[in-house]
Amino acid sequence: MSSISRREFVYMMAILGSTQLFANSHTKITQGGNPKDYYKLKNFGNARILHMTDPHGQLLPVHFREPSENLGFFGNLGQPPHIVGEYFLKYYGIKNGTRLAHALTCVDYVNAAHKYGKIGGYAHIKYLADYLRDSYGRKNTLFIDGGDTWQGSATSLYTRGKDMVGAQNLLGIDVMVGHWEFTYTEKEILENIKALDAEFIAQNVFVKDEALMDGAQAYNEDTGRAFKPYTMKTIDGNRIAIIGQAFPYTTIANPQRFIPDWSFGIHQGDLQKLVDSVRSKEKPDAVILLSHNGFDVDKKLASVVSGIDFIMGGHTHDGIPEAVSVKNNSGVTYVTNAGSNGKFVSVLDMDIKNHKVNDFKFTLLPVFSNILPEDKKMKEYIEGVRKPYLSKLTRKIATTDTLLYRRGNFNGSFDQIICNALREVKGSDISLSPGFRWGTTVLPGEDITFDDLMTQTAMTYPETYVKDVKGSDIKNILEDVADNLFNKDAFLQQGGDMVRTGGLSYTIDPVKSIGHRISNLQLSSGKKIEANKSYKMSGWSTVGSKSPGEPVWDTVIKYLENHRHIKNLHIDTPDIIGVKNNPGITNCKKV
Repeated sequence: MSSISRREFVYMMAILGSTQLFANSHTKITQGGNPKDYYKLKNFGNARILHMTDPHGQLLPVHFREPSENLGFFGNLGQPPHIVGEYFLKYYGIKNGTRLAHALTCVDYVNAAHKYGKIGGYAHIKYLADYLRDSYGRKNTLFIDGGDTWQGSATSLYTRGKDMVGAQNLLGIDVMVGHWEFTYTEKEILENIKALDAEFIAQNVFVKDEALMDGAQAYNEDTGRAFKPYTMKTIDGNRIAIIGQAFPYTTIANPQRFIPDWSFGIHQGDLQKLVDSVRSKEKPDAVILLSHNGFDVDKKLASVVSGIDFIMGGHTHDGIPEAVSVKNNSGVTYVTNAGSNGKFVSVLDMDIKNHKVNDFKFTLLPVFSNILPEDKKMKEYIEGVRKPYLSKLTRKIATTDTLLYRRGNFNGSFDQIICNALREVKGSDISLSPGFRWGTTVLPGEDITFDDLMTQTAMTYPETYVKDVKGSDIKNILEDVADNLFNKDAFLQQGGDMVRTGGLSYTIDPVKSIGHRISNLQLSSGKKIEANKSYKMSGWSTVGSKSPGEPVWDTVIKYLENHRHIKNLHIDTPDIIGVKNNPGITNCKKV
């Protein structure tokens, strides 16, 4: 399989009918333009895989600011996805001010968002997917979903993910894997899988032995696997094996109490045995791992497991316009990621001959909703899903002069609102909010609606708490989360971001070992946090037992209704040691 340079990968995004659109043009594109002029890929090979991941319940087009911090260290320093802002543009040779620069970076975000509009939306994705199928040949095309699909919006919470299942069925998804899907109950998950037209696969989810003995359902009682581990698909006579890899740390990062009978893990040894078995018994022409590990984990997995042609991944929300090559014992595995929130659809075109992949082209397509028309049936479906809740969803809570976003290794501005709300409403010294990577963006001058708030908070364990904790415990919490994010071993990373803080400042040295990264903890008053002193701390989203307080959105609504307008928002960002010249951090200024 031949390799293609980074520059050629980017060029493939420019061959959508007009190199001026995505490369060096400032040409104004209007709603009336023909999308086929911009999304027409030159057909290549004989098997096409469409891939999207991490939509997080966003049926409508959204603004979603890419991170200004995605720090990489050790072997990941300066490597995708740990390159942001102007460093990203330079790395890939993308000119600032273009649509492509806006889709992939946070540079000059507000101006670019006003210029180029929202991205994504299932009605627009449906139109694009149908066009990509029809232009290539439907019998030659599969559409796979990397998970984090059934969670992240008010309607997905209210319908327990069923709104997204219906959208997936209309979209024509063929295969799916999961993560936040597992934050519903086992009964709800299995009901949704039954209603899903696609196959739900996962090689690394097992039914616990004691549960099996008590009669718990398993896909295969001999192996203990809870779900079908892989599927075989035929594309124009070519046999494609697709293996599922669910998020391996689900019951650590999310509550075990909803799915007490299931266990998760990377299980690289089991994966290698499965790949070998599939290669031997099924004689596939290509093997694809549909993964929700996160990009760094996928890269390490590609280095230790051989026999996989492509890992098409998700979880870390990285929009990367290339397939990154990783060497292993059998040759090379290519790792891809397709962003989040419906912003991108990736296209993998494979040239399969003599029962192997001889060559390929990978293209990451931004879904510009002011270029792509809406599919009529999907639009009607979305309107129907939202109609019972529409007055509640569109309710205006407050306004903002501040860009409100979440994505980044440390506090985002919407995270800060949540932390401020917890402190003010709960009367606490300190507040903590999880470092989730989902949550859309609100532009300055726009209303903050209930819909917007729910993109930040809609989940099945939103309850708040207030408790007294020692200063030493606060440090331990920060140390534990930092280790999940910055551990040198990718297999010990969980793919989220640092816990968000309110009323608290600290210093972090990411390259140190656990227990030694966090120092200089202070309250917002400037007083040093003492290890043996007790402090009142508020928060939400407890993974263990259910917290006693109201859902966090109720807390934030009280805060927003009290303030009415957000301006001059101070963001509690830590002092970070050792990041000078690190391309994983920038202020996303206009360049």
